[in-house]
Amino acid sequence: MINKRLLIKNLLAHNDECSFYDKKRQLNLHTREGKAKFLKHICALSNSNPANNSYIVVGVEDQNNEIVGDDFFDDSHIQNLVNAYLENPPKIQYENVPFPNLPKDKVIGLVTIKAKSKTSHFKKGIHTIHANSIFIRRGSNTVPVEGEVEKNYQNTETVIGIENNSRNNIEYTLDGVIDFMNFRHKDMAPKYKVFKELFVICWAGVAKKHRDKTFLSRVDIELINEQIKLFYSAQDAVTITFDEDSFTIIEYVPLGLNDKTSFYPLEKQTLHFHDNGYYKIDREMLFQPPEFNRKMLFHIYNSNISLLKKLQKGLSLTEREQKDLENLPSTFMVCYLNGFEDAKQKLIDAKLLLKPFTLVYLSFKEALRILRKMKYDVP
Repeated sequence: MINKRLLIKNLLAHNDECSFYDKKRQLNLHTREGKAKFLKHICALSNSNPANNSYIVVGVEDQNNEIVGDDFFDDSHIQNLVNAYLENPPKIQYENVPFPNLPKDKVIGLVTIKAKSKTSHFKKGIHTIHANSIFIRRGSNTVPVEGEVEKNYQNTETVIGIENNSRNNIEYTLDGVIDFMNFRHKDMAPKYKVFKELFVICWAGVAKKHRDKTFLSRVDIELINEQIKLFYSAQDAVTITFDEDSFTIIEYVPLGLNDKTSFYPLEKQTLHFHDNGYYKIDREMLFQPPEFNRKMLFHIYNSNISLLKKLQKGLSLTEREQKDLENLPSTFMVCYLNGFEDAKQKLIDAKLLLKPFTLVYLSFKEALRILRKMKYDVP
């Protein structure tokens, strides 16, 4: 079992960016340009490593390898983006890896591109990339090529060596459990559970009751053996259940208007643990968007647009408008879910205007996180 934090350290220590790994300060999958860049690197790394895994490390400064972190990214449907644009797409996995010196809301992202012998190419264009484009890695550069891609197996031994040096052991596991229980979350009633005498999950959260149901908020869940976060959000509502073989997380979305909020099930994530030392994650989308009065939504949508215009002009807001601003990310999300197609893009475009308002920006990031999970946008 690979300790992902140790793997990242070994990748960064091994060399500068090369033909089997790349590093990024952050990913931007909100725009076509950002998606195109991400897909180009996935295509190139897959084609350059037909017999071994390749990696992208997210949250690292390019010049000096400084580990600065990025937001928790839990888009379980990121594979859909790769499948939508690439022919012969590789299997990919995105994992969130905590590091001791980062703030609790920051992690390092690790993208694993599984080995695949068939050549990947773009089956349709996106941004400036044309259909049928093929990319490979030459050193630290991603470059286009034409015709057949010559298979290169020179990285296999090196990558296997790095992965073998990143294997977990009892010391890493115990250190991870102690750090989670006694230091990072000692004030949040942390818990742990061992599955199949091998896997250790730690979780923490603040219990809150809504009507007749109890949820956990400010939830942090980690699979300690692999040093990855399974779930993190500063604003959430979660229930956790488990038995001897599985651990289930159900996330709920708070949605409402005029300060009346109900919780709707969003996604169920179940980890199944096996006696042979492997585990599998099953995800099921549960969300059914609620319908609201359309006349009221038109009023709220137009009010949100007016608020953003006032912010653009640098005008001060009334007390009522400040309250509406706090709700703007969630009300834009409600509008989008009820057929206001422009509402999502309006919210994305408002990022810089909302960033100075700490709580509002937190809600902004949460709204986009939820929208990504509901339906991955691949226009």
